[in-house]
Amino acid sequence: MVKIADIELGEFPLLLAPMEDVSDPPFRKLCKEQGADVVYTEFISSEGLIRDAAKSVQKLDIYEKERPVGIQIFGSELDSMLQAIDIVEKSNPDIIDINFGCPVKKVVCKNAGAGILRDIPLMVKLTEEMVKRTNLPVTVKTRLGWDHNSIQIVEVAERLQDVGIKAISIHGRTRKQMYKGNADWGPIAEVKNNQRMHIPVFGNGDVNTPEMAVKMRDEYGLDGAMIGRASIGYPWFFKEVKHYIATGEHLPAPTMEERVDAARRHLQMAIDWKGEKLGVFETRRHYTNYFKGIPHFKDYRTKMVTSDEAADVFATFDEVLEKFSDFQFA
Repeated sequence: MVKIADIELGEFPLLLAPMEDVSDPPFRKLCKEQGADVVYTEFISSEGLIRDAAKSVQKLDIYEKERPVGIQIFGSELDSMLQAIDIVEKSNPDIIDINFGCPVKKVVCKNAGAGILRDIPLMVKLTEEMVKRTNLPVTVKTRLGWDHNSIQIVEVAERLQDVGIKAISIHGRTRKQMYKGNADWGPIAEVKNNQRMHIPVFGNGDVNTPEMAVKMRDEYGLDGAMIGRASIGYPWFFKEVKHYIATGEHLPAPTMEERVDAARRHLQMAIDWKGEKLGVFETRRHYTNYFKGIPHFKDYRTKMVTSDEAADVFATFDEVLEKFSDFQFA
């Protein structure tokens, strides 16, 4: 049984990765329904929180049906991160996660996210003080290192464990790689195989088929998989992985009716949560995958991602269901 502190997660838990403008409450709910064991919020700026920036504060919204849920924060200034911990605690998450992995330039240039991989002592000190600040379990998401020549993830993970984190998720790329090339799980396995490690080690990066999740478990010996891009517009991925792990067989792909129903629910929940304008805009990134593989679908997709009115998007869903109801997904 894999556990984060006292939170039991099962034998090989699947975690929904924190993704900006993706892992919001509507999407987290869909993923939870489909078998995600832990879900994480979008990453939240500590500076935004202490300034009471509306977008940052809204990301603190969590709901009982999501649990266990982690709130992820990023920053590089100790005072701001400690104040952010105090604010985050009021939302009563199950886990507080620190983002030491985001490779985006606007984050890195502030020495936050993966930028802090250039200053490991600061990374460790920041983590130590944040662990001391809260009674909630603190976890970390990071990358292998800043670049190929500076990978020291085994030592880094051990030092973070020694200052009190309860789990670590590692993306198998360096910051310099961004999302290019293939994720290298070998160094993550080295972290897991370090005899001094006693906290869960989760792998992240390129878990895009059920077979890859099984490979991460069986060949690399990791404690669980953090799922990111494979779930965007496809929350069924969690259920499919679990079914494959249990049976060695693939589940049938979701039907057109199931996909349209999920897209409708997703859009409606997004509108209910953040209003029509943002709800319509921020749900667009999911439609390509909801309806991936349908021939001659370009016109319908264009309507979905260019319509500013919710009624028009819902009407397009109706058209799709009527026209492609007999389509069989591979």
